[in-house]
Amino acid sequence: MKTLVIGASENKSRFSNQAIRLLKSYNHEVVALGRRTGNINDTEIITEPLNFKGIHTVSLYVSPKNQIEYYQYIISLKPQRIIFNPGTENHNLSELAKENNIEVIEDCTLVMLTSNEF
Repeated sequence: MKTLVIGASENKSRFSNQAIRLLKSYNHEVVALGRRTGNINDTEIITEPLNFKGIHTVSLYVSPKNQIEYYQYIISLKPQRIIFNPGTENHNLSELAKENNIEVIEDCTLVMLTSNEF
């Protein structure tokens, strides 16, 4: 299942970086969107939202105020679900997602992966 991580960072101490590496170790296809270009293992971090096909999950690692610019982009990808990692919970985006039949999950991608709930 293809996952888009929004808020990707090359900084290994960032949870987005850890999530990308863990997703890859579980053999998930990962697309990374961040503020700066870079690479996390073999995953390129892009800075411009591209029209990716087949995105199943969007995993958010940006604050609610920084999510606003991505609302329409996320909805246009038609993912099955959005994971709001701790600190990214956003009522407005959650409601928009639900209106577009996108599942909303407030959880931690890292915990979901390691507990077999992803």
